[in-house]
Amino acid sequence: MTWIETVIIAIVEGLTEFLPVSSTGHMIITQNLLGIEQGDPFVHAFTFIIQFGAILSVVCLYWKRFFQFDHTPAPEGSSLFQRMKHKYYFYWLLIVGVLPAVVIGLLAKKSGLLDWLLDSVLVVAIMLVVGGIFMLFCDKLFNKGSDANKLNEKRAFNIGLYQCISVIPGVSRSMATIVGGMTQGLTRKRAAEFSFFLAVPTMAGATLLDLLDLVKEDTAWATTHNITMLLLGCAVAFVVALLAMKWFVAFLTKYGFKAFGIYRIIVGGIIIALLLTGHSLAMVD
Repeated sequence: MTWIETVIIAIVEGLTEFLPVSSTGHMIITQNLLGIEQGDPFVHAFTFIIQFGAILSVVCLYWKRFFQFDHTPAPEGSSLFQRMKHKYYFYWLLIVGVLPAVVIGLLAKKSGLLDWLLDSVLVVAIMLVVGGIFMLFCDKLFNKGSDANKLNEKRAFNIGLYQCISVIPGVSRSMATIVGGMTQGLTRKRAAEFSFFLAVPTMAGATLLDLLDLVKEDTAWATTHNITMLLLGCAVAFVVALLAMKWFVAFLTKYGFKAFGIYRIIVGGIIIALLLTGHSLAMVD
């Protein structure tokens, strides 16, 4: 990968990570447009690792809420575990929410399904269209959230189950978890914010696994150039995501999913039409 390709992909990641349009799907499409070789272990790892760079913008933007502790006394007679859970309840909810993705993600990775999905731009295009059609109607279906509905363990776990759907590129982790939150009675804003928070442990785990796999398979990838590309990609994705995140929360709260649904259908439809007519997405061969 060149410097230009790295910056372009990182900008796409930063812009789309928190939008319900599938950042992984858009990076796969962008890589195909740029003619980057698919199936390469480093390209797969790069796709996930720079996502973590974007996710770190959550910690930066919401740092007061991300580093929150409950200093009120725990109920009398509480065990050590109950006292710890009381004080660190926010983190406990993140652990509960990320558990389903850990199980499904590991199974998908060990089976080779995840690598196969990452190589298929057709899967991305189909899921963009399917997800887009769903998003045209999901506001009416699930827009019954209330600030009175507080996040608890059951709701966090159920949202985590929805997050598992996003193992399929093109679904969008953001869309899956926000819709999951809305099905649990959370407002769009609350659901979006928990989606951001849940992304941190999810992508941290995915990044760690990919780095371990790269080291186990072959260290030949660890050239100065590749490591520089990873650092550059993470930095660019971080800055762009930081700028995009606040805009997204305001837009989603006011207008909902419909505009994103239309966008997904158009992009996915164009790609499917190109592929079915025998055209390559690569701008350069």
